Amino acid sequence: MGSEVTAAAASHLPVQMQVNLGGKIIAITGANRGIGLGIAECCLANGASKVYSIDYADDVGDDFKTLSKVYPGQLFALKADVTKEQSITEAIDKVLEEAGALHGVVVNAGRTNHKSALEFTTEEIEALFAVNLFGAFYTARVAARAFIKQNVKGSIVFTASMASYRPNKVVPSTPYGASKGGVRNMTHTLAMEWAQYGIRVNSVSPGLVKTAMTYWVEKQADWETQLKYYRGIPRLAEVQELGGAYVYLLSDSASYTTSIDIPVNGVIGIC
Repeated sequence: MGSEVTAAAASHLPVQMQVNLGGKIIAITGANRGIGLGIAECCLANGASKVYSIDYADDVGDDFKTLSKVYPGQLFALKADVTKEQSITEAIDKVLEEAGALHGVVVNAGRTNHKSALEFTTEEIEALFAVNLFGAFYTARVAARAFIKQNVKGSIVFTASMASYRPNKVVPSTPYGASKGGVRNMTHTLAMEWAQYGIRVNSVSPGLVKTAMTYWVEKQADWETQLKYYRGIPRLAEVQELGGAYVYLLSDSASYTTSIDIPVNGVIGIC
């Protein structure tokens, strides 16, 4: 009886048994370099048909150019300002025009500024929130509209942060942590709202990752002492080491996974 039920269910609900992005078109904000480019590389390595970086920067950089040569005709760059919803809409429309489809969007563009809460200027706070929180919301909404228009059960993955769970003790940033906390809350609420369209919304919270934004970490005089104290994996993550979480959440293997955050934080206790 049990096997008959299982067989009947399988005939009605085909489930992807392997984690891959075969044939999918993925857009990633802020992917000209850093974490975003690492995610792009992992998507392409796991079968994505095309990956679009949607970035404010004009220059894609040497790493992007190198990756483009590894995956010729599969990695593209579009310029847009995530703080302007119309700008993101135009970029996503361009993806649809060129690629003919869109299956997943990684909301990754972000900025940081570490200083005492009393030292932040109004302009610095507003600029940080404009990208990290408002830009994330605009991008997700544009993505959802594109999925609904195509009748695609798309996936949205936010880049949150371990700073949304606890403060960075060495270089605190109240606005940064608050903006990323807002991203995680947004993940849960949008997942609830958009489940009716078959759109899944999740997030990934990286810990310390080796990028231009974290150059200062390993230069701390007591860095080795910190590693011994906190234990965990005694190094920063390479950008590609985050990719597995994003690839899973973008894939059809995660077809019943929504409203979750995956912390990728090998150095336990440090955000």
